[in-house]
Amino acid sequence: MKQFLLTTSAIVALSFMPLGVAVAQDADTLVVGVDVDAGTLDARLTRDTTAFRAADLIYSGLVTITPSLQAEPDLAESWETPDPQTFIFHLREGLKFSDGTPLTADDVVFTYQSLINPDFNSPMRALYTPIASVEKVDDRTVKFVLSAPYAPLLSYLDVGIVPQELVEAGRDIAAEPIGAGPMKLVSWNRGAEIVLEANPEYWAGAPAVENVTMRLIADNSSRAQAFEAGDLDVIQSPLSPQDITRLAADDRFGNVVIPGLAVTYVNFNANDPLLADPKMRRAFSMLIDQQTIVNDIYQGADAVANSVILPSSWAYSAEVQQPQFDPDGAKALFAELGWTDSNSDGFLDKDGQPLTVTLSTHSEDPNRVQTIEYMQAIFAQAGVDAQAQISDWPTFSTNYVQKSQHQIALLGWVNIVDPDRLLFAQLTTGGGNNWGGYSNPKVDELLQAGRSSLDQAARTQAYQEAATILAEEVPYYIVSHQGYQLFYAKDLPGTVEATPRGNLRGLIGMPS
Repeated sequence: MKQFLLTTSAIVALSFMPLGVAVAQDADTLVVGVDVDAGTLDARLTRDTTAFRAADLIYSGLVTITPSLQAEPDLAESWETPDPQTFIFHLREGLKFSDGTPLTADDVVFTYQSLINPDFNSPMRALYTPIASVEKVDDRTVKFVLSAPYAPLLSYLDVGIVPQELVEAGRDIAAEPIGAGPMKLVSWNRGAEIVLEANPEYWAGAPAVENVTMRLIADNSSRAQAFEAGDLDVIQSPLSPQDITRLAADDRFGNVVIPGLAVTYVNFNANDPLLADPKMRRAFSMLIDQQTIVNDIYQGADAVANSVILPSSWAYSAEVQQPQFDPDGAKALFAELGWTDSNSDGFLDKDGQPLTVTLSTHSEDPNRVQTIEYMQAIFAQAGVDAQAQISDWPTFSTNYVQKSQHQIALLGWVNIVDPDRLLFAQLTTGGGNNWGGYSNPKVDELLQAGRSSLDQAARTQAYQEAATILAEEVPYYIVSHQGYQLFYAKDLPGTVEATPRGNLRGLIGMPS
């Protein structure tokens, strides 16, 4: 085989069912094209899609998440919940890491204790803070005790288990990972490719694909061209709309186009003095032309969003509506806040200062770059001096957004298996991923209630109330619910099982 492309997209829709497509059984290598390099290969520290998808192959969690978003046994062969705040997991017998050393309850306890340790600073920590304690019962049994009932817990227990002994001995598993997943690392040439091979120690046996290469091709269209040329075996979202249309019409390739689990959104930095007032954020939101962005720039590959809740979610309500594109309404709101064209030069000012704002995104996604440039033009028509700041993904994400140095940033969230996954860490006061510094005690209360209740009706009410407030105060403006596209060579081994999460286990011929 040649190569496989992977990236950030996914969208919303009705249901997520496994999609099986029978293909040939004659290839042993899968080459995967990725849009960004992994930041780390430590499963506990992943932030980007490449790291997440590589870690999903290198490591295994207590559970694995199916394409229909159900938790199924992986390292844990079974579990029980004697009460709503206690989960007891029973590990399979004879589990081993890829180096042949045993995997026991000690490794599970170590992994989760590090995840909930504030000093370890995992970007996923908020997903596990309801865990009051994790305890070894015996070598094959682990007990989780929760501080309160926690509805999404099982959806988050697919995080990879790391080897306690090796980590404590000083091994840098961020660069040289050892896991218990279906693949293991051969080499990582940063900025170029990650090479994996089948792990014969995996509890279910080695997968059909013997080798996986995840190769970095940052430009979307270049990845599509490499796929068409036969250099890649599979490509995934994000893809340029014109490439999606062309590839879908090419009967040489298999394809799956389904709703995914991701959003493209604008992150307003509420800590920035210009954007601290929700009315200012609403005014800027009214200058975001979703219809043109989604239908022209993305050519309908995504869907126009109305709130922070995915339409596929049980918590969705069409009645929750964030601001609509309304340049005149935006100008009126700016005027209410004191921003007028006092110099008659076409640009708004206040107390002698022009209304200037910086719009930023990353260079690897041409659709996002085009969106920022279009937003810049619309802002200018409304009298806003908007500057575009385009940088590579590491600089944009690490130096600007994650350090809250941005003003208005365009980016995305993926893997939204539950409303909690998009909202709690991102929009509660002091949340680990709350890069915009948004704070509202009522939203904090509602998002805590949403994750703590085991009654879905109560969770639905909490999330809809929170979404209503967020649509009014717009710390996030959800531009679109991303579509998920997968194109693959028809000689992949086994059965291709697409998942809206975009991970790769369904493409390597997993043992049954």
